[in-house]
Amino acid sequence: MRLKGKTALITGGGDGIGKATALLFSESGADVGIMGRTKSRLDETAAEAKGPGKITAYQGDVSNEEDVKRVVDDFYEKHGRIDILFNNAGIFKGGTVVTTPMEVWEQTIDINLKGVFLMSRYVVPIMAKHGGGAIVNNSSVLGMVGMEDCVAYNASKGAVRQITRSMALDHAKDNIRVNSVCPGYIKTKMDPEFMGNPPDAEEQLDKIAADMIPLVRRAEAVEVGHAVLYLSSDEARYVTGSDLVIDGGWTTL
Repeated sequence: MRLKGKTALITGGGDGIGKATALLFSESGADVGIMGRTKSRLDETAAEAKGPGKITAYQGDVSNEEDVKRVVDDFYEKHGRIDILFNNAGIFKGGTVVTTPMEVWEQTIDINLKGVFLMSRYVVPIMAKHGGGAIVNNSSVLGMVGMEDCVAYNASKGAVRQITRSMALDHAKDNIRVNSVCPGYIKTKMDPEFMGNPPDAEEQLDKIAADMIPLVRRAEAVEVGHAVLYLSSDEARYVTGSDLVIDGGWTTL
């Protein structure tokens, strides 16, 4: 088992990529803490775990410093170390610089970027104290290329790539590796919600993928999870400051 004896904290663990990664980590031997705002979804993820690693649910908001400190402290007290942090929590809402409401801009930056900052702020000292660790930040292909009508999301995900580089440099001496994953079209609830959840959202998204993705499909969430698993494992012990793109060839066009 690739993560036997490891512990991992995952934000946004109630669905999508976070859920798939939490279940994969559990199967790979890690004890996992999942954090999110909706407890029922977190509990469902924990209940689906097949082990051998256990999954513990923590309700909390990554943009709230008190919540972050409470979750990190509790998980650390329970397990005595934190080996892996997957900063996955994120939201995706539309708008240009003219049409994006201020509350949407602030919420997007708070969750997608400030959440990475706060979680890392409290986890890094613990990792350093125990000899190192691995942090994976969830960016996006939209942190690399542009897409219209989602300026807040694009900005936040580009910033996630840069905070990843900064952290990789700042904490290499602590044996903490920091990388990002950059998913493309993935089968999660995020894209249908961005479209307004029309009845044929999945069919529309499949057609978009077929028209623009060289591999002619959307990815399953667990396919991103496997990339996170690699970056979190000892197999990637010489990888830091990198962006691992999982986009079916989108950014080659």
